[in-house]
Amino acid sequence: MTKPKMLVQFDIDSTFIEQEAIELLAAKAGVLAEVARITESAMKGEIDFAQSLKSRVGLLKGLPVESLDEVRSEIVLTDGAVELVDLLHRLGHSVSLVSGGFVQIMQPIVSQLSIQYFRANVLEIHSGVLTGGVTGAIVDRAAKADALKEFASQAGVLLENTVAIGDGANDLDMMAIAGLSIAFNAKPIVAAAADLSINERSLRSVSSLLGL
Repeated sequence: MTKPKMLVQFDIDSTFIEQEAIELLAAKAGVLAEVARITESAMKGEIDFAQSLKSRVGLLKGLPVESLDEVRSEIVLTDGAVELVDLLHRLGHSVSLVSGGFVQIMQPIVSQLSIQYFRANVLEIHSGVLTGGVTGAIVDRAAKADALKEFASQAGVLLENTVAIGDGANDLDMMAIAGLSIAFNAKPIVAAAADLSINERSLRSVSSLLGL
């Protein structure tokens, strides 16, 4: 029996990649400790994600645009991520990436891996520096769920055949509506809500969890 077409949607920061991109940017701006503290609180669901993002991006005001190139070179994909995407594509499934992080950081990786569906925040840049703001709608937990529905429709995948993989409170809405949710080294609030949990720094076990 042929497996129905799936859409597998990944959170990016600390799931599809090892780091939190905003913390790499914060290190360049000398505000890492403050940004990391806000990130941790948002991941646990203690504060609203959209407000936390505005606060953190505000701390990056004045950072030169060249810092984005430096951060892109520091990004490390989670073990098994590339192989998993290749396998899913080879078997005719679709992959989407959604992030409270930034388009400018992840777009090259998305293009390199031929990932068709992608949504993230857009850092506002003026005169070669970050303004401390974002442009357009903020990708928060509701937006990630909306993206899952939208991408599934575009890919011709039933919502019941979608998979959502994430680690923080910002992923709870997409995980709640997906056919299968997988918590990846997740905060307790997320692990408790997920169908399955992975507690190792690798995505290699996902293929077997999906029966591929």
